[in-house]
Amino acid sequence: MSDIHELQLNLDLPGSLPPADLALLRRHLGEETGEPRHPDAYPLLSARGPAHRIGGTLVGELAPGARGWALTVRQEVHPDEFDELRVLVTWLAARTSTFGTIGCLRFLEHDIPDVLVADPAAGTARRLALTPEGSPRDELIPDPWS
Repeated sequence: MSDIHELQLNLDLPGSLPPADLALLRRHLGEETGEPRHPDAYPLLSARGPAHRIGGTLVGELAPGARGWALTVRQEVHPDEFDELRVLVTWLAARTSTFGTIGCLRFLEHDIPDVLVADPAAGTARRLALTPEGSPRDELIPDPWS
């Protein structure tokens, strides 16, 4: 049994994103080095190459586009990272220009992911289970210790 989850993010960010925000995002993507704001901080979206457990390839790309910045991420994540990931995904949801689905989170042993949905007007995101009820989850990224 494994605790690994697959995180996918696909969203747009405005071209007017401040340089400090771009630098933080690039740091999480492993594109920039420098002093982190917190000594324990490390890049959350920087893995590349073949995935160890979920199959396929791990990616993290930020590219300029017609609508500003395009972000695509596919990572293997562990519940120990969920607190930091929750903060980062909430931060992205507050800045995205994408309305609706911005990604998904899937436990390795599950066939069907939970969908991450952004509401840019409110600056929030929520996690929805793809079940017949389609019920919202309590937290955007689960708290493995609750």
